[in-house]
Amino acid sequence: MAEAGVVVGESSNSNELWAKLVPSDSRYSDVEIKSDEFVVCSVITPTPTPSSSSAEFEWCKIIRNSDFSSATLYNQSSNTILADETLIQNEDSVVIKCGSEIIPGPIREGYLSYRFKLMPRPETNLKQLKICIDVDHAKCSICLSIWHNVVTIAPCFHNFCNGCFSEWLRRSQEKHSNILCPQCRAVVQFAGRNHFLQNIGEDILQADSSLKRSNDEVAVLDSYSSIQSNLIIKSERKFRRKRAHSPVDEDSHGVDLPCPQCGTEFGGFRCNNNTVHLQCQACGGMMPSRINTTVAQHCLGCDKAFCGAYWHAQRVTGIGAHAICSHETFKPISERTISRIPFWAHEKNRHEQDITEKCIRQMGRTLQDVVAEWITKLDNREIDRTGMPLDHAEMITAQTHLCNDCYEKLVSFLLYCYRISTPKHLLPSDALAREDCWYGYGCRTQHHNEAHARKRNHVCRPTRGSNA
Repeated sequence: MAEAGVVVGESSNSNELWAKLVPSDSRYSDVEIKSDEFVVCSVITPTPTPSSSSAEFEWCKIIRNSDFSSATLYNQSSNTILADETLIQNEDSVVIKCGSEIIPGPIREGYLSYRFKLMPRPETNLKQLKICIDVDHAKCSICLSIWHNVVTIAPCFHNFCNGCFSEWLRRSQEKHSNILCPQCRAVVQFAGRNHFLQNIGEDILQADSSLKRSNDEVAVLDSYSSIQSNLIIKSERKFRRKRAHSPVDEDSHGVDLPCPQCGTEFGGFRCNNNTVHLQCQACGGMMPSRINTTVAQHCLGCDKAFCGAYWHAQRVTGIGAHAICSHETFKPISERTISRIPFWAHEKNRHEQDITEKCIRQMGRTLQDVVAEWITKLDNREIDRTGMPLDHAEMITAQTHLCNDCYEKLVSFLLYCYRISTPKHLLPSDALAREDCWYGYGCRTQHHNEAHARKRNHVCRPTRGSNA
């Protein structure tokens, strides 16, 4: 029979008691869990005979999950253990919740069972702050409703719905006037999305559904929304002069020029004093935000701004102090090539990456061949895009512009599709005997347990856990 567990290792200095292992036999004391990672060992005497001897061994590690309402139990012993009647093999893991029964052995007989008990969490300051927020302070001063897809402007730091401010911005630009804050009339120099305030707005709507807009209203707002990344807004400036000057001097003398088109006309376009600028996420340089152009300025996979395609279309290369990206950093999927398996592939599991590489090689193909084939399948709508880790997944085609990171994420997704569609007998010999991990690609153990990452197949769909 197992005695109560004792801590043999911790990875956190937290003193908060957040869970207990409560033994079924009241003669044994509770095991208090005060660290985010907690290793338990037990003294086991499987058969109570005069000659039997006890041995102490580690049998599980319990890690607190980020949702604070569950934990992940890892089998550290060489034996199978039971958790809620489920057999957990060596090096495997399972999510446990309050009330879960855990037995440090493969059967009930001869082992002391435990109940996992979560302790009540103290109210955090964050929750108290959320409760105390005045609803009127979370309303857009244009539409007078709770923020939707919040944007914050600077330097006044007032907040509006993306759709509301985008329409205000468009009308101001049509009048060729300075962009003024709708609330305080300060000159706006910057506008960007605010995800923190967006979460607060969603919490308020969840608490009071009467404040929600209709689906039609939300659709109209979304159709107006044009702010996808940070905007640098150039305002009208007047400068006193004592001498005659040319039109070029009037716009450029004494003024910082954000981009090449602010001082010179390229491709039939030149920025004016009301032109809104986008900041490239790759090089940090500026380009004019042009809604009426067919050239991509935002990556469809992440909604971030990139200047490579725009300046390439304008036939502009590096000019003076202006930072400009290479065309290679942002171009259509169909124009890209790849020679190595991306870092993101197979949830960064290098063992699965090696297997995919061997599989491609022994079929006499190249990585580029396989990726090109699956991009064609993507274009023909032959692939289920549910798990694609990109924004606007349903809109992506071979002609879509993606940044380098999003392209590698797309290739990683396509390689997963390739692997699960490959018959098992075509896999390398060292991969044939492996059993599928219950948690499939969603397994967290593969990231920190080298033996488990190698032992089980993780390029498969989960049969357990939150991803199943």
